[in-house]
Amino acid sequence: MKSLTLSLIFLGALPSFAQQMKLQAESRLVLVGGGLGARMMHYGHFETALHERFPTHQLFIRNMCDEGGTPGFRPHSARNSPWAYPGADQFRVLGTARDRWGSGHTGKGFYKSPDKWLKTLKPDLIIGFFGYSESFAGPQGLVAFKAELAGWIRHTQATVYNGKEPPQLALVSPTAFQDLSQLYDTPDGVQENVNLALYTSAMKEVAGAHRVSFVDVFSSTQQWFEASPEPMTRDGALLTDAGYAKLVPLLLDEIFGPSKRTVAPNPQALRSAVAEKNWLWQNFYKIPNGVHVFGRRHRPHGPKNYPAELKKLAQMLHVRDQAIWAALSGKSLDLLAGDARTETLPDMGKPRARYQLAQDATKTIAVPEGYRIELYTSNEQFPNLANPVQLSFDNKGRLWIATMPSYPHYKPGDTKPNDKLLILEDTDHDGKADKQTVFADGLHLPMGFEFGPHGVYLSQGYSLVHLRDTDGDDRADEKEIVLSGFDDHDTHHAISAFCADPSGAIYLGEGTFLHSNVETAYGTIRSSNGGFFRYNPARRHLERSVRLSIPNPWGIAFDEWGQNFFADTSDPNMRWMLPGSVRVGYG
Repeated sequence: MKSLTLSLIFLGALPSFAQQMKLQAESRLVLVGGGLGARMMHYGHFETALHERFPTHQLFIRNMCDEGGTPGFRPHSARNSPWAYPGADQFRVLGTARDRWGSGHTGKGFYKSPDKWLKTLKPDLIIGFFGYSESFAGPQGLVAFKAELAGWIRHTQATVYNGKEPPQLALVSPTAFQDLSQLYDTPDGVQENVNLALYTSAMKEVAGAHRVSFVDVFSSTQQWFEASPEPMTRDGALLTDAGYAKLVPLLLDEIFGPSKRTVAPNPQALRSAVAEKNWLWQNFYKIPNGVHVFGRRHRPHGPKNYPAELKKLAQMLHVRDQAIWAALSGKSLDLLAGDARTETLPDMGKPRARYQLAQDATKTIAVPEGYRIELYTSNEQFPNLANPVQLSFDNKGRLWIATMPSYPHYKPGDTKPNDKLLILEDTDHDGKADKQTVFADGLHLPMGFEFGPHGVYLSQGYSLVHLRDTDGDDRADEKEIVLSGFDDHDTHHAISAFCADPSGAIYLGEGTFLHSNVETAYGTIRSSNGGFFRYNPARRHLERSVRLSIPNPWGIAFDEWGQNFFADTSDPNMRWMLPGSVRVGYG
């Protein structure tokens, strides 16, 4: 309670500047910044409630937030510069080390800069979510943070994106840290809240100096956390669905003024329409496998395939905006009919590959003397077994297989991806699978999975998720987003080939060309290029345990001493992991 009182006194001593933003009909609103804003897309409460407040305005809302984003530093795998505005490089020192592909902290390609994206989206209003990642620099980072934030505000206030005038601006502070240490062995939040209070007050000071609206959600959430032991975060830092549901009304009242809540004719239909739009937006703004779209692997196929696909995606997004507006008046829009009127993609022909029958394929596989290979199952028997990417046996002897027929990524206009996590069993003990159970479907590129005490941890591109079967029917009925910010710029390099160590922590392989920025209760984990993450479920702790000049690590094994060895997909070498488990500075 002492830390709460000190924080509130400190924040309350500062003058406040609260100029509420004005929303006109057909206003265009863009969110920028870090994970607090980025994770809003997982749940949809913010956009749903904002549309309900202005049901006839036909609002255009896009979320450019990304984990680890700061006012001036927003790296991307296909940006040649990580800086969000001119001069931002003076506030952060980055290393100059490169791996053997010439990769470091900067990307390579022609992905739009933040400013170019804003000029494309033409916002009338911008809301910035900053301060969480930055707070881990402690008191010594305050001067640079205030200068970086002030520089971004001045740049934004001097720039016309919508063709008429600079955008209205609002800043949102980080939330407080919730003490869940008795539940999850996570930090107790005492020091974290001291720093978060400092950075919140710094944001308030800078906002006041530049006459920008400011919303202090730190003080409010700290009061909530002190008043109730009910978890509103996963780990002390990352808000849950329920946490966002409580935060959103506060945000909207502070930014746009108190308002009597209006409810859409069918709230669930509206929220579903928002989720559909956000899913497609993620596949446009953060397009999986973007390395071929605007990155270092753009040629030879990128110039042929992707211009039309990007145009189609933009048009499909407009269809989904219309679906949201229709839902506000109790109507529904036929998405298939709307999509049929969008860009027609060029015909690239059909794959020319020819596949052997499963039984014939076994005859072509060479094995050492004394070994033999037998067919256990195939997609001839179980058609769901398409593009298997990882397998593992559970403690009942059942074979679990992740499949990804949607590889390398979703194609605009197709039905949504339906990759699966399967369970195959040999019930009659004849050495062949005869029973299939679909544990989870509707997935997109599950490049890795591993069992945990209460469910399965699974890769889903940008996110690490936890799937849980709560009723014992071997079907996942709960999905929790554990962490986000993992890069899927090159989808077959995304976090993959999961493997638990003897302690129960899970290693996640990640390939080169990628730039992951993952906000956690322990700070933001930034890394680039090949290596391994290690996630400890007991502490909800992520670390970058290995960073090496390797292309695409795939496969880990532990010896009797618990030492780990790994392979990669680009050469036949098996490597000892320990010598590479050294702390390498970001960049």
